[in-house]
Amino acid sequence: MIQPAIGFIETNSIAKGIEASDAMMKVANVELIDAYPICPGKYLVFITGPLADVQPSVELGAETAGVTLIDKFIIPNVNQQIVPAILGTSKIDNFEAVGVIETFTVASCIRASDAAAKSAKISLIEIRLAKGLGGKSFVTLCSDDIGAVRSAVNAGCEIIKDDGVLISRVVIPKAHQELKRTLL
Repeated sequence: MIQPAIGFIETNSIAKGIEASDAMMKVANVELIDAYPICPGKYLVFITGPLADVQPSVELGAETAGVTLIDKFIIPNVNQQIVPAILGTSKIDNFEAVGVIETFTVASCIRASDAAAKSAKISLIEIRLAKGLGGKSFVTLCSDDIGAVRSAVNAGCEIIKDDGVLISRVVIPKAHQELKRTLL
């Protein structure tokens, strides 16, 4: 089964970001995952849908944003765990090992998360994107298999290694029960 695409734009103007998100929704059959302001005065827009609809939507969003556009991307066939992890609705009961990838940008975190989820049998717990983080982002992932967590974290970091956006990465082999509780 082909997964839908995910599209993203980031602007340095809240007003232009809102205008761009409206234009993105009107031009194609896409679903708005989320749109919100972040510090310091930036605006993020996430959409999903068929690649043929996401592409013109992101392009129009970028055009509408004009000189306020900071970043944009499209990931075709995005891993099915990405949207629930962004929305904080992932369903995970228990796990042993935990991995974390922390980045300077939203786009790099999503790209790393997608690569990690596609590379190993892990579950994405959460993708936290810049809200209350001063523009930084992170993904938490887990599995009962420490090797899968290591492999996923390595794959996620590998995809963004040349961008200079990786802050830190951590693998915890046997997470404490109280830590697990705070992550779920």
